[in-house]
Amino acid sequence: MPVSFDGKLVVAISSRALFDLSDSHKVYLEQGLDAFQDYQIEHEEEVLKPGDAFPLAKKLLAINDLADGEGRVEVILLSRNSSDTGLRVFNSIEHYGLPITRAAFASGESPHRYVSAFGAHLFLSTDPDDVRQVLEAGYAAATILSGGQCQREDGVLRVAFDGDAVLFSDESEQIFQSDGLAAFTENEKRSARTPMNGGPFKPFLAALHQLQKSFPHDQCPIRTALVTARSAPAHERVVRTLREWDIRLDESLFLGGLPKGDFLRAFGADMFFDDQQGHCESAAEHVAAGHVPHGISNLANGGQ
Repeated sequence: MPVSFDGKLVVAISSRALFDLSDSHKVYLEQGLDAFQDYQIEHEEEVLKPGDAFPLAKKLLAINDLADGEGRVEVILLSRNSSDTGLRVFNSIEHYGLPITRAAFASGESPHRYVSAFGAHLFLSTDPDDVRQVLEAGYAAATILSGGQCQREDGVLRVAFDGDAVLFSDESEQIFQSDGLAAFTENEKRSARTPMNGGPFKPFLAALHQLQKSFPHDQCPIRTALVTARSAPAHERVVRTLREWDIRLDESLFLGGLPKGDFLRAFGADMFFDDQQGHCESAAEHVAAGHVPHGISNLANGGQ
C-alpha cells in the first residue's frame, strides 16, 4: 500500500531553523555558492549545533514514542542545500537520533513549494520570504526568532498562539487599527455570537487538537494556549468561535494589552506564534517565538 500521512501532524522545518548553520551561511553570503559548497563538504563530519527550532522538533517527534508505536507526527526537512551539501545536515540528524527520514533539497531555490506537496500543517524557517510565500499559499508558517528556549523537561509539548491574524482572521484587528479600541470593543460585543473566520494557523491548531484527542486527557503530551491582548467583553466571541470550530484550547489568557512574555514563561511555552514583530521580539526574551507575517499589521510594515 502507498505511504500516507492521513491522520498525522506534519511539520516542515528548514535546515537553518533545525540547526545552527550560521558559519556556513556567512561563508555563502561573503564568498558565494562555490565556497559554501566546499565548506559544507569539508565540514560534513562535524556535528551541527541545535538551532532555534530543534527543541520543538525533538518534543514533536517524542510524541511518537507515546502513541502505542504509531507514528502520529512527521517532521520533514526542507532545505536550500543540495543533497550533496545537505549530507552534513543528515549526519547531524543521525547524531542526535532524530527520526527524520524525509527531506527536499532545492539546491539554492526556495523549498517552500514542497510544503503543499508534503501536506504540511506548519512550516518553520529563518527566511521571511519563504515564510510569506507559504502563508500566501494558504499554509501556516512562521519565521523563527533567536532567543529564549523556555521548556520544561516533562515530555509535554506546550504551544501558544496569538488570536487575531494568527488563529483568527484579522477582520477585527483591522477595525482596531483604523477606528480604535472603543470601535473594536463595540464590534466584538455586537458580533459575539458570530464566529470569526479562521486565520492561517486554524488548520495547524485543528491538527494539534486531533492529535490531543488520541490520548487520554490526563496523559496527553500536548498543551495549547491562547495568549491574546483581548480582554472582556471581547473574550466572548473567541470562546464561541472555538466552540463552533469544535476545537479545545487547554488555557486561554486574556491579557488586555499586558506584555505577554512573563505569561508565556509561566505557561512554559516551547513555541509562541504572533503576527506582530514587536510582540515576538519581546516574547523571544523568554521563550522561542515565531513571527507570522500575515494580516494588516504586516501590510503596514511592508509584509504580506
